[in-house]
Amino acid sequence: MIDAPAREKLKRVLEDQHLHIGGIIFPELDQVDFTGPFEVFSRLPNTTFHVIAKTPEPIRDVKGLVLTPQMTLDDAPDLDVLCVPGGVGIRNVLEDEQVLEFIQAKADKARYVFSVCTGALVCGAAGLLRGCRATTHWASFHLLPYFGAIPVDHRVVIDQDLITTAGVTAGIDGALRLAALLRGDAAAQQIQLEMEYAPQPPFHSGRPETAPRDVLSAVRADYAKLLEERKAVAERIGRKFGIVHHA
Repeated sequence: MIDAPAREKLKRVLEDQHLHIGGIIFPELDQVDFTGPFEVFSRLPNTTFHVIAKTPEPIRDVKGLVLTPQMTLDDAPDLDVLCVPGGVGIRNVLEDEQVLEFIQAKADKARYVFSVCTGALVCGAAGLLRGCRATTHWASFHLLPYFGAIPVDHRVVIDQDLITTAGVTAGIDGALRLAALLRGDAAAQQIQLEMEYAPQPPFHSGRPETAPRDVLSAVRADYAKLLEERKAVAERIGRKFGIVHHA
């Protein structure tokens, strides 16, 4: 067992190391899944954040915001942290072997894998969720068992080197938690203060159990077709992994 002085020395060594954090982007991602954590990680001292995509062309998020990759999958360095966002566009990523192999390869060498929203399902398709505690957006939470995950309905779930967060804005919470693991609580708190991250939402409709019934019904109706398609993909991936799940 490492004694306290040795742990403190190791912590100082790790804090002095330059960090490489990389986030993968793809068409029709939800940009806040990516830009929320980017706002946190890009402020970490002695850190480089890499914006990675399958091709070098600019990418439009699901609402049309344009993001520009800095490098392609082949050019990405080894990463200390791999970030995987979610969004409607995961439908084209869940069975994209090139992207999934990239995630597997980078995850093998990373200190942490960090997913936001339905990015957890992408990690699952890459085989990273089997036997792990994980969360995702509430509307896709029921799909986690198809990937061998142990669903945990929390905003942020940390299982060793895997950190998953719930929908969209939860990525900021998770990124601050990870910032503390990487650089200490004080660094994470300084970033939180710089961002003035002190949410006071005007409504209590941010979760299905607190949203008004008509609001929840409308959102579920909007998601119905998407979730039906997503479940079919999840079932195929589950069969590939030999996972049988009866929803």
